[in-house]
Amino acid sequence: MLNREFSGINAHLTEASPRRALSGLEAATSRKNTTSGEGMEIDCQPEEPVISSFDEDCVELGDVKDMRLEAEAVVSDVLFAVAEMHLSQSFNSARDVAHINVETKEGNRYCLELTESGLRVVGYAFDQVDEDLNTQYHETVYSLLDKLSPGYREAFGNALLQRLEQLKQTGQ
Repeated sequence: MLNREFSGINAHLTEASPRRALSGLEAATSRKNTTSGEGMEIDCQPEEPVISSFDEDCVELGDVKDMRLEAEAVVSDVLFAVAEMHLSQSFNSARDVAHINVETKEGNRYCLELTESGLRVVGYAFDQVDEDLNTQYHETVYSLLDKLSPGYREAFGNALLQRLEQLKQTGQ
């Protein structure tokens, strides 16, 4: 029963990617107002190039997120549902890639790579990258761990149920 309920919730979580949310935000904020000669604000004309402030910021910043910061957020989000998880210190830091070591509840160890493309398994031991390994990218850590670890799925489901119970008790 729990697995069926969790599958539906997890499918919803993996579908609601930050990129899709960002695309919606960009679309909502991309139209800028211009001022006519009389001081009135009017919507931009359709033939004007539409550039959101997000796009402008990315150009100024070189369009690169700091993946080490993203990796820290990933670790803090799911640490409760795995046996161990931490950023790898064995690889040279780069703004465009970070490596995360994770041990699942089942005792399986993985080295994950985090890039703009998402998360993927790159090794089957801590601090190990197998260049020949060609694994699928996942948009979210939830999707990846859901595939790798039934123990993660159970821990996540239990945490969700506890939170729902807390909300029910407080009447929210």
